[in-house]
Amino acid sequence: MQVQVVKSKIHRVKVTQADLNYIGSVTIDEDLMDASNLIEGERVQIVNINNGERLETYVIKGERKSGVICLNGPAARRCAPGDIVIIIGYGFMDFEAAKSFKPSLCFPNEETNMLD
Repeated sequence: MQVQVVKSKIHRVKVTQADLNYIGSVTIDEDLMDASNLIEGERVQIVNINNGERLETYVIKGERKSGVICLNGPAARRCAPGDIVIIIGYGFMDFEAAKSFKPSLCFPNEETNMLD
């Protein structure tokens, strides 16, 4: 049996931009992508701490060391600059393997979105 588990997580990061006039997605600083084991094009869930919104979109690689977290397209209506979000990537794996799997968790500085 396969189960879906948390594979990657960027915990409590600040939205830096919202661009309504874009096709869609979330732009994430490449350093944060590496630290959380996310790849460009991967589907993610975004949980907004400020308003309780949950949405799904896909990742676009952002400039390294920029701290960018930009919600693009329709997602820009559900998260505003300054909001704190959690970004979660999921993966499917064998039930038994999932019992011992350890996800890649990233805890950036909430003010700068940089890794300490």
